[in-house]
Amino acid sequence: MMGTGNFTDEFKRDAMVQITERRYPAKWVLERLGVSTHLLYAWKRKLAKAVSGDTEKDAENCRLKRALVRVTEQRDILRKGAAYFAQHAK
Repeated sequence: MMGTGNFTDEFKRDAMVQITERRYPAKWVLERLGVSTHLLYAWKRKLAKAVSGDTEKDAENCRLKRALVRVTEQRDILRKGAAYFAQHAK
């Protein structure tokens, strides 16, 4: 029976690196590490989901930064306009 114990996140990442970056066959990796196919692919799904979540967060951060720049520019224009009209209103 293959291991189903608690594995560290580092162990899981290393297993995924062997498959995704080093291109070792999944069957070879799972036999070598002593984990089940189900467990190995569960780790892969979890990692893919985490990476996807990071990508979505990065995209949201970029969108928010662009919005901040736009709003800051609008605020500066309004300040200059208010200062201009305050000077000429007297």
